[in-house]
Amino acid sequence: DPDRKTEVVLLACGSFNPITNMHLRLFELAKDYFHETGKYKVIKGIISPVGDAYKKKGLISANHRVTMAKLATKNSDWVEVDDWESCQSEWLETLKVLRYHHQKLLSANVTNNLQDAVPITKLGRKRKQEPNRHEPIKKKNQSPVVKSVPQVKLLCGSDMLESFGVPNLWKLEDITEIVEKHGLVCISRAGNNVQKFIYESDVLWRHKNNIHLVEEWITNDISSTKIRRALRRGQSIRYLVPDVVRAYIEKNRLYSAESEDRNAGLVLAPLQKHASDPRSSQALN
Repeated sequence: DPDRKTEVVLLACGSFNPITNMHLRLFELAKDYFHETGKYKVIKGIISPVGDAYKKKGLISANHRVTMAKLATKNSDWVEVDDWESCQSEWLETLKVLRYHHQKLLSANVTNNLQDAVPITKLGRKRKQEPNRHEPIKKKNQSPVVKSVPQVKLLCGSDMLESFGVPNLWKLEDITEIVEKHGLVCISRAGNNVQKFIYESDVLWRHKNNIHLVEEWITNDISSTKIRRALRRGQSIRYLVPDVVRAYIEKNRLYSAESEDRNAGLVLAPLQKHASDPRSSQALN
């Protein structure tokens, strides 16, 4: 059926330290983009905060980061928070998180198809009496029971895409599998040179049809780093993060000079893991 839209699930991975209005905007921008193509239907957005084992400087506990993300999406009817990644004792490559969510959709799909198939068996007795007479006609009009599985696409800002070029941060085969089997949705500021970055990488260029670039015309330059800086200085962050998140941060006194020094001097988990692996060095060069 040519009019049938491909279902898409948007997955955003990251620190969400803390989640900001910008993170939430990325989902809205991506959804608008996909719906405007007329070929896709976005059915869900997933926020997956990184676990504590990531060891990033200033990263506060996953428990707080997940709670804030849940508060921030409480009144969204399509974006939800998944804490599977943050509950793992070890840091997980983004590809593994993508695969996990893809797998989860696959098994949910199988269950749904079995449920869809139930009514057909109930007609069993009647059908035996008139063998196969109406079968061909039925098949034509009925949409097949096996629905296509939604595609899980990685939602990111241009900074994440450009981090593909940071030595030892990503494995080349991981980047390849992400863009080949799943896809990227990259929100970039109007005039940002993401195209050039894709052009300069052979693997990204080869799969550029699977990289959706969404231009952000109403720019939103809020970053978690800036939010934490404002909080350390006792400045207001109102209207930069959802009110519920602001209240939670205040109540729990979450960000301070002390919290910013957390993990100071430690090597980021992926760098530690991949530094010993010569294949990952200079991923895209």
